[in-house]
Amino acid sequence: MSQSDFGKPPLLVRLAILLLVLLLLVGLPLGSLLWMISVPGRSWTGPLPPLDRQETELAGRLETHVRTIASEPHNVAHPEALERAAAYLERNLVGSGYRVRRQSFAAGGISVRNLEVAIAAAAPGRPALIVGAHYDSFGDAPGANDNGSGAAALLELARSLRDLDGRSAIPIRLVLFVNEEPPFFQTAKMGSLVYARALANSGVAVMGMISLETLGFYSDREGSQHYPAPLGAFYPTRGDFAAFVGRVSSRDFVRRTTASFRSVARFPSEGGTAPSFLAGIDWSDHWSFAEAGMPSLMVTDTAPFRYPYYHSPQDSPDKVDYRRLARVVSDLGTMIRTMAEPGAARR
Repeated sequence: MSQSDFGKPPLLVRLAILLLVLLLLVGLPLGSLLWMISVPGRSWTGPLPPLDRQETELAGRLETHVRTIASEPHNVAHPEALERAAAYLERNLVGSGYRVRRQSFAAGGISVRNLEVAIAAAAPGRPALIVGAHYDSFGDAPGANDNGSGAAALLELARSLRDLDGRSAIPIRLVLFVNEEPPFFQTAKMGSLVYARALANSGVAVMGMISLETLGFYSDREGSQHYPAPLGAFYPTRGDFAAFVGRVSSRDFVRRTTASFRSVARFPSEGGTAPSFLAGIDWSDHWSFAEAGMPSLMVTDTAPFRYPYYHSPQDSPDKVDYRRLARVVSDLGTMIRTMAEPGAARR
């Protein structure tokens, strides 16, 4: 042994220490990531079953809604079109048998409004499920997919779940939000933040919030789906699925909701959580509810990570896949019904 080797740990000990350091540097982050993105249940695989008669009719109604709401830009910069969209949504909710509550406030020099309808529970005291979608578009985009598809989905969920009023196991609130898009995104005038803050101040208990966001574009082409790094290593490369996404703080709600969807759905699905600084994780109205301390997630086709017409004038009604949108909406309706009617079968 040379003098320079005196006091050094044996080679095997040094190798063990190096291995431990590598495990900490690589294994701990990888384990944390896998913990965040893991969801229970199995996604639907294989060919999609043929649409049944009800789903075919649903696809037709969804297309009518999207074409009526989102054939022109509609936001505070286009106030007449925004009002036409709000009035159409309100008429449809009333036509489905609901009493619509308006939450009006001033933004951009005009009066704007959120629209809420409620499905009462059979017994009081249970935390509420909130299902929402924004109905404004970005800039000069017609907003057919972002977010005419989500607003249309909410109209049809309201229609299909109306019979639960007064006998649901949980109270359900269905809400259409204004001002999700810039310049109001993540500001005090964002419609969902106005709503979430009022809900928190009212003391109403909330089991969770589901945001319906950009739901109508799907592709079977390999390489059509993209992700913020490093998620691409863990998810499919084809954009043929619906995604359930939330912050890490909402992990339990994301896992329960994804599992519930997969238990009834005949459509591919993926799910997971990530820190809010990761691109896309907070890009919808679920952000407002997370900020208010409520579990929340968005259901989405992943928007700019798949949809080539995101926030562009080409986001028009002809870009939406109404047949696959109908499958997703039908399965979401069944999922919500099983939450409200434990043991409910597909209808």
